Order: sequence, then structure tokens, then C-alpha cells
Amino acid sequence: MKLEGGCYCGALRYDSIGEPILKAQCHCSACQVFSGGGANYFILMPSDGFRYLRGKPRQFSHPDIENARTRDFCEACGTHILTRRPGKDDVVIKVGTLDDPTLFGTPQMAINIADIQPFHEIAEGVPQFERLPGQ
Repeated sequence: MKLEGGCYCGALRYDSIGEPILKAQCHCSACQVFSGGGANYFILMPSDGFRYLRGKPRQFSHPDIENARTRDFCEACGTHILTRRPGKDDVVIKVGTLDDPTLFGTPQMAINIADIQPFHEIAEGVPQFERLPGQ
């Protein structure tokens, strides 16, 4: 599968080639902040198939959190493109940055629902987990 996308202003463009590892929605409190209040829809892809085609992202890792995730975002418009998890060989691509978000399909699971808000919705039949399974 080939995914293409970029930021809101067009300064960053990327592609990602490979088979998706996971398609999910996350309800953790950090994702709610980054999404503006909703769940975060993402596709987990192999990092070796990801590359920026235009622009260079700014990165942020929370200095007060041990093994913090690194978030790539556009310096000009602020669009959060992806997240890198320490020690993992994958990238967490934000579905809203895809040129064709319909490639996401439906989430395979909803994670971190321990932090869910009353206005968040999970589609019927989507498996739900208090936290990330296996961690």
C-alpha cells in the first residue's frame, strides 16, 4: 500500500509504502490534546517505508516524560503529521494528513478508552481496550 499526504499549508509532503501494521483510534488524554478534543485516528506503518518528499518537520518530545514519543509537525501551520515511539520501528501516521483518508477504512480497535470523553464515539463492533493491548 502507498499512502501520500502532507500538512495543511503544503510545506510538508510525505509518502509511506508498506503494509499497515494497525489502523486504530486512540482516546488517550495526549491524543485528545493533539486532535483538539476528539479521538486520534492513525495508521501504524513500517518506518523504513516512510519519507518526507518536501520540507523538514519540527519535532517535539516532552522533556518531563521518560521515553517520550517524538511528534513531527509542520513549523508553518502546526499540522501534526506523525508520532515516533521510542524503541519501535514504525511511524504513527495521522489519518487527517492523508490525501485520501478513505484509505483508512475503519479502525481495527479503539484504544485507551479509560480516558474517553462522553462526546467521543466508537463505531459498533469495533473492539475496545482500556489501554493499548499487550502493554
